Amino acid sequence: MFNRTVGIILLLALAAGLGLLAARKVWQPKANGAWPETSSVTLFPQSRPLPEFALQQSDGTQLTAGELNGHWTLVFLGFTYCPDVCPTTLAELAKAQKQWSTLPDSVRPRVLFVSVDPERDSPMRAGEYAHAFHRDTLAATADLPTLEKFAQSLSFVFMKAKGENFDRNPQDYSVDHSANIAVLDPSGRYAGIITPPFNPSAIANDLQHLTEASLK
Repeated sequence: MFNRTVGIILLLALAAGLGLLAARKVWQPKANGAWPETSSVTLFPQSRPLPEFALQQSDGTQLTAGELNGHWTLVFLGFTYCPDVCPTTLAELAKAQKQWSTLPDSVRPRVLFVSVDPERDSPMRAGEYAHAFHRDTLAATADLPTLEKFAQSLSFVFMKAKGENFDRNPQDYSVDHSANIAVLDPSGRYAGIITPPFNPSAIANDLQHLTEASLK
């Protein structure tokens, strides 16, 4: 009985160890030169980790760096009152999301919309706006210092642009912001960038190939 029990314990430990090794193999960081060639995504020579951050998601939960692990993630900064760039970009990303919808949910690429207009965009409002383009889009925001730090970590910028009537109406403003899309790898590291004009089909193909390569 003792030997049998010991044998079972050893088998379980071996299985757990093999499972850990398999998991490490699936999401083991790679040099960016090891990823497949891409047409829309410009991969950096080497991915870099992002500093810790905590954004407030539309469902009331916090979005931290670790929450993005396991998926390639496209990050776009914007705001819900945006007249052109934001709705156009989210609509194009939605087309890409439809193309990669056949990938398993456990590894399917994500799109994260981060509102940089916390005065007017609550997490819930940002979520309603993003979900109108695609139900799977993640949406979040935070206080201004947190957003500034997050944007800087991606080498992005944003700034309030006051309107002509701002002195009489504090809501009369826009937000100038970077129009690029940041690409995070399955380890949550900053791996590359997508610049306008955006080609939804090319973006989808790149993310599908990158996702498949992550599993090898």
